[in-house]
Amino acid sequence: MQLAPGVHVHVTDRNGGVSAAPYGSRNLGGAVGDDPAAVQTNRAGLVAELGVRDVVFMRQVHSADVAYVSEPFGDDPPPLDGVFTTEPGLALASLGADCPAVLVADPVARMVGAAHSGRPGTEEGVATALVEAMAAKGAQPERMVALIGPGACGRCYEVPADLRERVASKVPQTWSTTSWGTPALDLRAGIEAQLRAAGLPEVRHDARCTIESDELYSHRREQPGGRFAGLIWLT
Repeated sequence: MQLAPGVHVHVTDRNGGVSAAPYGSRNLGGAVGDDPAAVQTNRAGLVAELGVRDVVFMRQVHSADVAYVSEPFGDDPPPLDGVFTTEPGLALASLGADCPAVLVADPVARMVGAAHSGRPGTEEGVATALVEAMAAKGAQPERMVALIGPGACGRCYEVPADLRERVASKVPQTWSTTSWGTPALDLRAGIEAQLRAAGLPEVRHDARCTIESDELYSHRREQPGGRFAGLIWLT
């Protein structure tokens, strides 16, 4: 899917790989207990399918740390939750299984970024940090467009009342209630609010809920389980 001129995004699902149960079959996460050889095969297949030269995977730790990249990290990625690049054909991946990916582009500056924004990352503002890091390298928020990927929705993402209070004290738009009437968080609403406050005029959504969508992995629905990816790259 084209997010902007010269910018493509893609969200994988759980089908079409070689991982055995309970990771079946297209797990892209290297830290969930799956056979490393299967993960590597799945990742190599993704590169071939997208037609990119390579994919950058992070060691996601629920932080607000962001870095510029010009090539993959290799076998020992640093701990961080946002990356951005100006390199054509280098896809940036945000892995998830309930945590939304944040995929951002300035098509004029020819710069793209990806962040992993779970509950701690949303609370700490990793989406904002990504936009600010890109702006420091010459991107302009008023030209940026973003896609927020699938995640646990505000109707399903049940949390204790004190946690909802704490997160909403930092990001008010996350306050939500489940469809059965208990405290919840709407991370995607919070992320959109952060992006718009950072100056982005256009924020799109892949509105699928991971808890409700069997074609996607969900940490809340199945443990252990795999990870799908939201990806962005320059053509």
